[in-house]
Amino acid sequence: MQEMLANPAVQGGLAPFIAALTVAALLAPFRLGGLAVVAAFATAVYFIAGFTFEPLTATRKIILLGFAAPLAGIVIDFAFRPTRFEAWALALAGAAAAAWIFWPILAPKGLERALLPGGTAVLAAAWTVGFSHSRLAEDGVRAGAAGLALGAGAGGAAILGASLTYGLYGMAVAAGSGAFLLVQMIIGRKIHAGATFMLAAAFLTALLAAAAMILAQVPWYAVAALALVPLAASLPVNAGAPVWLQALLLSLFGFFVAGIACALAWHAGG
Repeated sequence: MQEMLANPAVQGGLAPFIAALTVAALLAPFRLGGLAVVAAFATAVYFIAGFTFEPLTATRKIILLGFAAPLAGIVIDFAFRPTRFEAWALALAGAAAAAWIFWPILAPKGLERALLPGGTAVLAAAWTVGFSHSRLAEDGVRAGAAGLALGAGAGGAAILGASLTYGLYGMAVAAGSGAFLLVQMIIGRKIHAGATFMLAAAFLTALLAAAAMILAQVPWYAVAALALVPLAASLPVNAGAPVWLQALLLSLFGFFVAGIACALAWHAGG
């Protein structure tokens, strides 16, 4: 049993998927099925690193924000009326989070060496969070497809960029998003995603991809390509099509773009 639980495929895939599927199925009637992503991510953290936050490294900052994002999402979904400035505010929060995490690492390198990776991290986080919230959060299938492709793309690129830990965390987000999507495919109707789901999925994948760029060997242009996944998930599909077909098509759109990001990471690594 211990040997099985030590398997990376179980830690970053199977166990997070089971946890997320349980949460999505139980909490969907209460409009909280989006907590599937954080359930999957927390499961991976438990097996891979444990819940220790001292010293507060870049990775632990990402974990903390990953846990905080769905809580903020619940407040946004249930306590506030939607406004036109909401996506902009969340985009700025994503940029600020990226700066908080990576500035202490990049600052000693000097402006010339820090500008490209730092700018990529900040802009990718802002775009991914802001666009995803404004265009995908209200559609459970689009949100799930975007989270699935973002997680798989971030995880795959990180592994190809020589960071297994970030790769497993990304795959856990993909597993959680896949479970959220699967529940909708089984019941044949869309469930609420909102900021509870989308903020966590977008925040985590953008930060994980940026960390794999700055702390491992993922090139900046692979991170930029991955940030286009939400755009792919917003492409039009027949609104009258069955939910399972919409989920399949939108996931394929997202996987195409995520595959480009992974190919760029693979090519950069030789």
